[in-house]
Amino acid sequence: MTGTTHDAGFKRELEEKVRAGERLSREDGIALYESDDLAWLGGLAHEVRTRKNGDVVHFNVNRHLNMTNVCTASCAYCSFQRKPGEKDAYTMRIEEAVRLAKAMENENLTELHIVNGLHPTLPWRYYPRSLKALKEALPQVSLKAFTATEIHHFEKISGMPASEILDELIDAGLESLTGGGAEIFDWEIRQHIVDHETHWEDWSRIHRLAHEKGLKTPCTMLYGHIEEPRHRVDHVLRLRELQDETGGFQVFIPLRYQHDFVDMKDGKIRNRLQARTTMATGAEALKTFAVSRLLFDNVPHVKVFWVMHGVQTAQLALNHGADDMDGSVVEYKITHDADAYGTPNKLTRDDLLDLIRDAGFRPVERNTRYEIIREFEGPDADRRESPQPMRV
Repeated sequence: MTGTTHDAGFKRELEEKVRAGERLSREDGIALYESDDLAWLGGLAHEVRTRKNGDVVHFNVNRHLNMTNVCTASCAYCSFQRKPGEKDAYTMRIEEAVRLAKAMENENLTELHIVNGLHPTLPWRYYPRSLKALKEALPQVSLKAFTATEIHHFEKISGMPASEILDELIDAGLESLTGGGAEIFDWEIRQHIVDHETHWEDWSRIHRLAHEKGLKTPCTMLYGHIEEPRHRVDHVLRLRELQDETGGFQVFIPLRYQHDFVDMKDGKIRNRLQARTTMATGAEALKTFAVSRLLFDNVPHVKVFWVMHGVQTAQLALNHGADDMDGSVVEYKITHDADAYGTPNKLTRDDLLDLIRDAGFRPVERNTRYEIIREFEGPDADRRESPQPMRV
């Protein structure tokens, strides 16, 4: 994307708005994406993130569990889904999911993150039963499960409204929905990338319901494919407006779209977008974090998911508006099947502490609801070579 060098007057005007706590407009967001002064943009976003969260970087120790990859949809960007009968299609029995989750118990995890395909024949009862069994097996672990797309799918297979579905899942142990299924909301782009029926109207309806029931949820945006900056701005402003209404979003997570670099086990490349896309560069990723932090004045946290950005870009994102680094995922199937950056499959708690301190911040472990579990020492101030966050 070509950038523009904005004049000093524009920059001063934006700085004044941000420092006065004034809300930025759609036009401001588009203009910020046009700026090629990443240092200025990152500095302004870092100022906002520091005002909200100090020198802290939050993290949690979580594990991902995908109970089935069988999916009726064939979204253009997705490498995860399989059709029934395909060679590496799988669906776990509930006992198997519990056994896998129990095997993680000694890692002091506080959250299980569960996302599945939209399975055409699994009965609705499988899902609350799974949560109940997982909660009984791991009572100390928060269950963060299902996208709004999955809840919409449950409505169709059960004949029940989302409100009743959420009540049952909450009774079974659900503590938070996941933020997925958002992708890009603008129909101009969405019609080319999404192959299911959950669009802005249903996605927002389901999160609104979850917030009314006391759940806090994350929200996401998949960027760096065929969308333009104006579509990203539109996406964030829709979420900002919903947040004005409900206050239920805790964190915004920009997710970098990934290419399939490695043939899958069956030799198929399922990502139909990659022939006409290049992935977002590190600079584009940092710009997306910075602009999102500046626009999203009513969401407390911005998270960088290191699996999708690589460890170094994730560290840099902490100086461009992010204050949360996604926890110590062991196996992330949705996109990690396709990563050629040498991104690790797993970071331990100690790995995360080192990365956060190395970026110049103080690590704080949180739970799913962003309650603080434990605070850690920050970087060693006596080390001359110890990096420090940008001063504001």
